[in-house]
Amino acid sequence: MIKPTIVIADDHPLLLAGLKSFLLNKNYNIVAEAEDGITAYNNIVKYNPDIAILDIKMPKMSGIEIARMCKKNNISTKIIIITLYKEKSLYTEAQKLNISGYIFKEFALSEIEDCIKHIITNGHYFSPKIAEYLKIDVDSDNKIEKLTKSERKILQLISESYTTNEISERLFISSKTVEKHRTNISKKLELNGKTNSLLIWAKENKKLI
Repeated sequence: MIKPTIVIADDHPLLLAGLKSFLLNKNYNIVAEAEDGITAYNNIVKYNPDIAILDIKMPKMSGIEIARMCKKNNISTKIIIITLYKEKSLYTEAQKLNISGYIFKEFALSEIEDCIKHIITNGHYFSPKIAEYLKIDVDSDNKIEKLTKSERKILQLISESYTTNEISERLFISSKTVEKHRTNISKKLELNGKTNSLLIWAKENKKLI
């Protein structure tokens, strides 16, 4: 397998050096490194790497801000966030930006290789430690990532208690199309098909949609 090209960034030189050394020992292709967010973003623009591994908080621009800029400018680089911080709000923001990987810094060296392999083949990797520390259902997050933009929009409306007919009118599509989307969403979320199971799930996981 061809190793992906990688940009790495962390404002702590020792941590940056440790991560770089680990990845080089695994024969990964490090094309650039940075100790601040602006340099990291410029490296992403310059080298267009397959993956960028970013500290969540850096001088000049955070990892989250870099991810936001990449999304805004349609840059295809997959972002992996490494963080010391365990605030749920940061994780939720990362989810909204469709970040590919999210791991805690203390487990970075033990998880980073699995993270890279996973996002190359399947798209996303969220550390199992997240569920333990943030007390969230990472499995639910991963299921949401399977949904299309249209399905997520419909799920959002369902979470706000809109009926099938109301969604139909709001999105200018037929009720039959809405029902088809609802069926597909339920399958992707692995719901049991019981009455109101989709509505209940949507309301319980509203912050993740």
